[in-house]
Amino acid sequence: MRTRTTMIALAGVLALTALTACANDASSGSGSASDAGAATGAGKDATKVKIMVGGLDKVIYLPAMLSQRLGYFAAEGLDVTLMTEPAGVDATTALVSGDVQGAVGFYDHTLDLQTKHKSVESVVQFAQAPGEVEVVSKKAAGDITSARDFKGKRLGVTGLGSSTDFLTKYLAVHNGLQVSDFTPIAAGAGQTFIAAMQQGSIQAGMTTDPTVAQILDKGIGKVLYDMRTPEGSRKALGGLYPSSSLYMNTDWVNGHKDTVQKLANAFVKTLRWMSTHSPAEIAAKMPADYAQGGAKLYEQSIRSTLPMFTTDGVMPADGPETVENVLKAFNPNLKDATVDLEKTYTTQFVKNVE
Repeated sequence: MRTRTTMIALAGVLALTALTACANDASSGSGSASDAGAATGAGKDATKVKIMVGGLDKVIYLPAMLSQRLGYFAAEGLDVTLMTEPAGVDATTALVSGDVQGAVGFYDHTLDLQTKHKSVESVVQFAQAPGEVEVVSKKAAGDITSARDFKGKRLGVTGLGSSTDFLTKYLAVHNGLQVSDFTPIAAGAGQTFIAAMQQGSIQAGMTTDPTVAQILDKGIGKVLYDMRTPEGSRKALGGLYPSSSLYMNTDWVNGHKDTVQKLANAFVKTLRWMSTHSPAEIAAKMPADYAQGGAKLYEQSIRSTLPMFTTDGVMPADGPETVENVLKAFNPNLKDATVDLEKTYTTQFVKNVE
């Protein structure tokens, strides 16, 4: 596994935050790698696939590790290596560069990549809502009551060019601001994000569970926009916003349809399993070190995020249009571009799952 260091531009606390980020990434990466390798159970003739995840311990990407832990990859004759980067945009970079065969991240990257003449498509749609939460620090809660108050503020995102960056810009523009009115800060997730909020390096930011659960439990901040449910997605973004997914280079998909079908089989079975089991049962299947805030808090973070997931891996009918509308609101590359949405996803494989 290759590990990359996330550089966090946080004025005044750069050294401390960077050290925290390195420690967090290293522990998350090594733990995830050992757990993933031990759980495969695949035979020596199994088809090998490498998948980069934009944060293995994030609940929004939970189906990746859960599929491994349930043994569904091995049952399909796959030897899957799960790798981790701190943000979905980093997973996308690994995919486009050919370092991995698949990426688990937000569907919206497929639209952005099409404008850059890269053909990437979602083959299993894990979620119909972002699963993201805009949280405001306790100190800034009186100054930020909506996205209209983002002007002049430092706002945390997992990484520049990430989906949290996209959604933050949309909320600002949708509420009458320009993207230049605030400063996005690459604050990562987990302890690096929490440290940035505690130290005042960011006044608010967008993150996911289990980070959200820890922030609320510690009284560090409060929720401003909650997009963990379909209802929350419609309220903030105007519709369902398909987010976490398995996406792959279209050429690779067309050349390896049998392998892609096996991956779809495993992931859809996992989504079905999630829909029939409790948060406690799901949490019990995950690596112990994912519950950094404690078992009960981790269970709660899963409960809060479960509504975002699909049960069949199928793209929501109006989802791609919502994503396109959101991105075109602030992204100059997409604003005047013609995007062929049908080329950004396929339901061919998930609809074949028995």
